[in-house]
Amino acid sequence: MDIEKARKKKQALIDALEKLDSLLVAFSGGVDSTFLLAVAHDVLGSRAVAATAVSGTYTRREQEEATAFASALGVEHVLFDSHESSLPEFSSNPPERCYYCKKSLALELRKIAETRGIAHIVHAANLDDLDDYRPGLKAAEEMGLKAPLVDAGLTKEEIRLLSKDMGLPTWDKPAMACLASRIPYGQPITDVKLRVIGEAEDFLATNGFRQFRVRHHGSIARIEVDPLDFPMILNREMRESIVERFKKLGFLHITLDLEGYVTGSMNRGLNRNP
Repeated sequence: MDIEKARKKKQALIDALEKLDSLLVAFSGGVDSTFLLAVAHDVLGSRAVAATAVSGTYTRREQEEATAFASALGVEHVLFDSHESSLPEFSSNPPERCYYCKKSLALELRKIAETRGIAHIVHAANLDDLDDYRPGLKAAEEMGLKAPLVDAGLTKEEIRLLSKDMGLPTWDKPAMACLASRIPYGQPITDVKLRVIGEAEDFLATNGFRQFRVRHHGSIARIEVDPLDFPMILNREMRESIVERFKKLGFLHITLDLEGYVTGSMNRGLNRNP
């Protein structure tokens, strides 16, 4: 990866942000939004504000890490409750659920921005996101949210490289996603399922796994981990510990996906043609 090429793209991002008088950053605490917030704060100072949704669709660990980073950065950080689980269009879990969720979040972000007199709202989609099925991007665009990382042509790998260059703690943070993405389309999303998934994944995290997903297939938990971690998860003590914990969470069968962790594996089979 060419660091100089990435730095030129970062400069393009900086040039774009310098033209703004104030900015609200949709901040999840992930790799992309942390990088965007850090750059925005460097450029705009107190005129850059972070907003984080508090929701059952993300783990408490993620929310705590986002709060800790915003505090360390010294940026104003607004926490707000999101209510996507109350939306039938979301809880019924159609392939377009992210569209309705993002639209609901954008409405809340617009209220926050209007209350503070902030002119612009941005989210942290990157160039690679355009290659996956992301209906939420359409909702964000319709609601007037900007994607400056996309406009600057920054890829995920470049954002990680630049984050390391800046000394950000998230530069090698594993990719995260809404917990609802662990539930097959068409299967209802409930608070109980989200809690179970969150606790199952937190258990894997505390036992040393970094990149993983626990896919919720009713009574079956399908675990995706990096294939390099297969020896660790199949270690007898670890395996028995996971099985015991997951059964206490309500799963009857605990499986390991032999393909390993795959981004967006739940999108397989979708007909993306109009």
